[in-house]
Amino acid sequence: MSRQLSGFRAWMWQRVSAVYMALYISYLLLHLMIAPPVDREALAAWIGALPMWLASAIFLLMLLLHAWVGVRDVALDYLKPAPLRLLVLLAVQAFLLACGLWALAVLVRLL
Repeated sequence: MSRQLSGFRAWMWQRVSAVYMALYISYLLLHLMIAPPVDREALAAWIGALPMWLASAIFLLMLLLHAWVGVRDVALDYLKPAPLRLLVLLAVQAFLLACGLWALAVLVRLL
């Protein structure tokens, strides 16, 4: 098997990332409903605590991975001209990288 992301591996990564994101969002909403922060500083302190910060960083990684696998599969399936496919995939990669770096900068400021 090649080192590229095969159909099964892509499917598995989408499922793993979807399950993690669902669990993270469920925990986040449940925590915010049960013990809402009193102000912005309390929220920043809660998210800035190492376990929550790591969970948020993993969520960010899973979100970017989930988006990349989904868009990549759609582009490979439906964009037949190779130059157009390459252009779209490069644009999506650049966009996801920029979003990931921006979100990471936000998370780092919370530490």
